[in-house]
Order: sequence, then C-alpha cells, then structure tokens
Amino acid sequence: MYLLKENISLQPYNTFGIDVIARFFAEIFTEEDLRELSLLPVFTENRLLVLGGGSNMLFTKDYEGLVLKLSIPGISAARSAENEDQVMVTAGAGIVWNDLVNYCVEQDFAGLENMSLIPGTVGASPIQNIGAYGVELKDVFESCRAFEIATGTIRKFEFADCHFAYRDSIFKNELKGQYVITEVTFRLNTQARINTQYGAIQAVLADRGIRRPTIADISKVVSEIRVSKLPDPSTIGNAGSFFKNPVIEKAQYESILKTFPDLISYPVGKEKVKLAAGWLIESCGFKGIAEGNTGTWKNQALVLVNHGQATGAEVYSFSEKIIDTVEAKFGVKLEREVNIL
Repeated sequence: MYLLKENISLQPYNTFGIDVIARFFAEIFTEEDLRELSLLPVFTENRLLVLGGGSNMLFTKDYEGLVLKLSIPGISAARSAENEDQVMVTAGAGIVWNDLVNYCVEQDFAGLENMSLIPGTVGASPIQNIGAYGVELKDVFESCRAFEIATGTIRKFEFADCHFAYRDSIFKNELKGQYVITEVTFRLNTQARINTQYGAIQAVLADRGIRRPTIADISKVVSEIRVSKLPDPSTIGNAGSFFKNPVIEKAQYESILKTFPDLISYPVGKEKVKLAAGWLIESCGFKGIAEGNTGTWKNQALVLVNHGQATGAEVYSFSEKIIDTVEAKFGVKLEREVNIL
C-alpha cells in the first residue's frame, strides 16, 4: 500500500542534502500502488517527480507537485534460454544499485562489477545510462518495465527502444516525464570477461600482486578507488560527478593538446575524444575550494559538495562559474550530469 503525505521535506531524500519542501509525497512499493494512485486527483492534477535514491538531482526550490519515491523491492535470477553462459537478473526499481551489484558478485554473475558503488537505485539506472570504469548500463541491459503515466498501463522496453548514449537515453529526451520505470532486467555472464582497461584498476591490481582477478577483486578495487576519490553523501552532501566528461571532435582535441600537453583524454571511435572533466576543472584552480556553503571535493574537482547549509541555488551558481571558467580557458563547454529542479 502506498503512503501519501503532504508538505514533506526532501532533505532526507536527496544526497545533496538540500532542504526543500514537496507539496505531496507518495512512497510506492508495487506497480499496483502506482495504478491505484494514478486514479486520484493528487496524481492527475499535479506535476510529477520520480525519486529513486535522489543521487542525481539538485533542488533549487520547493516542489509544488507530487513526488513519487520508488521503493519497489525484489531481485531474482534465471538462466538464459538462449545462452547457457548467461543469466537474466531482474531487480525492482527501489533496489539500491550497489546492493544489486553485491548480489551479482556474490552469485558470480559478471557484468556489473565495474559499476560498484555508483549511488542511486535500479530504477534510475537506464534513464542516465549510468557507467563507470569502462562499462555502461547499456552493455548489460536486457529490458525494463515502465508505467505509462498518461494511460496507467505497463510497457516493456527492449534495448533498441531505449536509444542509449553517453549518460543519456530516450527517458531523458523524447519520453521524459512520460514513464515510471518499475523494474529492470540485466543480461549477465557466468563466464567473466574482466575489464581492467580504465582508470587505476590495473595499477591497483598490480600493486596487490593480483594477476588473474575475479569479479570480486574488480568490485573491491573499484569500490576502494571510488571511496578514495568521492565523498560519502552521509558525511557531506553531494551528487557524485556533477558534470559529464565532454566529448569533442578530434581536431579540437588536437588543437587544445598543443597548449595543454598534459590533457587527460580517452578515444571515442576514430573521430571523437572524451576529455576528463575533473582535470579541466582542476586545471582552472577549483579543486578542493570552498565558496560560501558549497565548493568542490578535496580529492576530485568533478564533485560539488554541500558544506552543510548550501541552497540549491548557491550550488547551481557555483557550477555556472565553473562552466564559464572552463569554457574561457579551453573552449569546451561542460554539461551538467545532475538534474536541476
């Protein structure tokens, strides 16, 4: 049974810890909860905002509408009928992402280990096409179920329906605000294909003398690297990486490289290059600085933080300053990864 409340602070429900008020707030535990709630005026007469873990969101003002907090539980696994080395793992939208990763690692289901410790919930993962250390959700996505707000019906989205791109999907564009994802199914492998090509994974494994890593080794190393770079939201408010790593044309990259030979980058096909946004921001002098109640994290300039009493507007203004400074120095315009409300 869903829980419906009025005038609720969203501070406990967003990892930035921004204190804003939701006019209405409903916690959802099943698809049937959604169907029942969708018949009420509070649903049909208000703007809707779907919250998972609130880890990819910056509130700049109170929300004059209905906030849906997805708490749909459950994880199940079944062998693929097409490939004996693959397994289908289905998780409810309310499952904490890292709980799913840990479950799969414990079961020796490979594919999610490089995305260990990404904040948020399963339901939000396809929207953002989350990713880390050389792996994106699209690499393991099979399908998802979603509730259509306008009709109250459930639709199944296959891989091709989702139009996945870097930190992007159809749910952020053409279908934005039209569906509520209720569960996601992943196609994982019982025979691991270890990916150590991105970031510091190889170096850490070498330091530990691990030559043939398991998915448990990868998950542990990735988690430790993330903890060393990223702040814990329970200690200091943040939404993880605030900006996307910009992807630019190779010609522009080569032009920038002439002036900045230490530029950190990664190839994207033959014609484009992805730049490390954290390096760009740090090169502009923003790493570890505080400005009022906000600032950047001491170990990673890509992360904006709330030092305790920051408003969303204050964080947003600071992010504007970063964007303008990076563009003035490198000719590259950063794009925010978080959703601004």
